[in-house]
Amino acid sequence: MSARAIQPRSPGDSPKLPIMPANEPLPLLKIDDETPRGALAADPPLVPTEDFLKELESESQKLESSTPQQILEYAVERFAPNFTMATAFGPEGMTIIHMLSTIAPETPIFNLDTGYQFQETLDLRERVKEKYGIEVEYKLPDTTVEQYEAMHGGPLYKTNPNQCCFDRKLRVLHEAAKGKHAWASAIRRDQSPDRAKAPIVGWDRKFQLVKVSPLANWTKKEVWSLINDEDIPYNPLHDQGYSSVGCFPCTRAVQPGEDERAGRWSGFQKTECGLHSQ
Repeated sequence: MSARAIQPRSPGDSPKLPIMPANEPLPLLKIDDETPRGALAADPPLVPTEDFLKELESESQKLESSTPQQILEYAVERFAPNFTMATAFGPEGMTIIHMLSTIAPETPIFNLDTGYQFQETLDLRERVKEKYGIEVEYKLPDTTVEQYEAMHGGPLYKTNPNQCCFDRKLRVLHEAAKGKHAWASAIRRDQSPDRAKAPIVGWDRKFQLVKVSPLANWTKKEVWSLINDEDIPYNPLHDQGYSSVGCFPCTRAVQPGEDERAGRWSGFQKTECGLHSQ
């Protein structure tokens, strides 16, 4: 359903933050209600009991030396049909889509379409459909960009990027993950300090389901080697200095010597949208 057909939510429904100077840390937002989310809302629900958490920890350790394909095979066998994937069509995500196209092409894959994505990013959805026959579903916020900016008196990403990410990505992922037992993420441990301790398989407390990270142990070089060897489609912005691509207002090309995520939310003490931080 298009967000254009949905009535805008009242500004009072979103947590509000004061405008923060760019050099100060941004407060974090979270869902405060007690509504079951993720696997807890599934039928049947998957509950993180002590035994189940021990199982995940054990499996994660066993999978440390496994290939990404083997990790995906485990995830599909253990959690399908309640296994899904979120993708922003980055090189890592495209690599996992390529793997899933042969391992489990029926896996539902979705993209959090904030309304601020680059056209080059959106074009990748069609290339995935053409090459793999996989149709990535757009998951949309309940307001258009025009409605959202009108609610907040202008572009919120300029003053409160955390709230903008929360409203247009995190809320949407909470809905998309509802009823699923597990989801695949495309993070690598070497991307940032926030991701360095990510398990291969673990319980995602924020979204209340199992999180599987097949590429956790891979390097950027390994990802791009597979992309080149297998002719995997990728975002042409990566050839223009954009090592990490998010929403166009909050993404710039990185300079030589900068961290690969330095181009995200430049000028703010922020390197994550909140999907992969606890």
